[in-house]
Amino acid sequence: MTKKVMLVFGTRPEAIKMCPLVKELQKRPDEFETIVCITGQHREMLDQVLRIFEVKPDYDLNIMQKGQDLTDVTSRVLYGMRDVLKKCRTDVVLVHGDTTTSTAAALAAFYEQLPVGHVEAGLRTHNIYSPWPEEMNRQITDRIAIYNFSPTPLSEKNLQDEKVHGNIYVTGNTVIDALHMVVDKLKTDVTLTEEQNKVLLEAGYDVTRLLNGKKLVLITGHRRENFGSGFIRMVTAMKDLSEKYTDVDFVYPMHLNPNVREPIHEVFGGDLTRPNFFFIEPLQYLEFVHLMSKANIVLTDSGGIQEEAPALGKPVLVMRDTTERPEALVFGTVDLVGTDYDKIVNEVSTLLEDAVAYEKMSHAVNPYGDGQACRRIADVLAGKETDRYEVK
Repeated sequence: MTKKVMLVFGTRPEAIKMCPLVKELQKRPDEFETIVCITGQHREMLDQVLRIFEVKPDYDLNIMQKGQDLTDVTSRVLYGMRDVLKKCRTDVVLVHGDTTTSTAAALAAFYEQLPVGHVEAGLRTHNIYSPWPEEMNRQITDRIAIYNFSPTPLSEKNLQDEKVHGNIYVTGNTVIDALHMVVDKLKTDVTLTEEQNKVLLEAGYDVTRLLNGKKLVLITGHRRENFGSGFIRMVTAMKDLSEKYTDVDFVYPMHLNPNVREPIHEVFGGDLTRPNFFFIEPLQYLEFVHLMSKANIVLTDSGGIQEEAPALGKPVLVMRDTTERPEALVFGTVDLVGTDYDKIVNEVSTLLEDAVAYEKMSHAVNPYGDGQACRRIADVLAGKETDRYEVK
């Protein structure tokens, strides 16, 4: 008898990490009836990822509205999921990570007394306001879940220490599965690679600038807790670094949120054109991975990039004061620089100038997965014995 599994996600990062799991479950039709429900917490960026992985949702709550806040998102997901789950009684509802979509969907399933599986369970900073609201979202979802799929032994320990009632399985992170799928596509399809170069050129950056050994610093930034003065410090540090290292390219795909774009214009002025600093529009996952593979350093406040970039041998400087991925700190693949101007400037400078420091970070072991997380999760859901992911 097949198990009916509903996967619920609503943002681009969730989609990147859940689409490989959708594909794995769909490969096993004798074991699973796979149902995909998206909330549309992100819209355009979510749809881009769905196209890349060729995933077609069965339900779309389409909750996205201009100016929505966390209360709006939570209530719309709760109402929407209530209606979907009453129509489609599933054996398990899978959610991912730390978004408002994940927590609200898990709560909706709990209200219907349906089992919840939490993919990427057990990540912690132990500070409920950093990152906000993600840290509390994780803790709530882990409390609800029957299946907790932890990416690492440390995330497993967090759940054990908290005595969550659900079972815990160490699987590795599905983002590494996604990354392997995309990198394999790029390696085996020359035409696809050329298309990505063209897309990047149209977005505002010519990757042929890197052919003669020029270095690239790739930047992303979008965290709520950094909005305001933190973002001003971050952007000022970036500007000054680009002026200090005129032979290095700095590329920043700008998030659509005005809280991200306004500080950039405040620091750089109305004209963002610079000889070696390129502000470009947000990239689809495929183009972003392609660009990240060419970067020397990644400067980010993202969570997922802390897992992805080290898998490509890229040192990561995290513009946050805390991280729910401390394994990366232990293994030396990332450093925390927060929004401190001096730390950002000094650590980027070190990596650009000190070959030994760069080699140490770029060759550190990535603790987040081996590309088999989706297979392990599917095995558990099918009631099969499966292996445990171990960091090697």
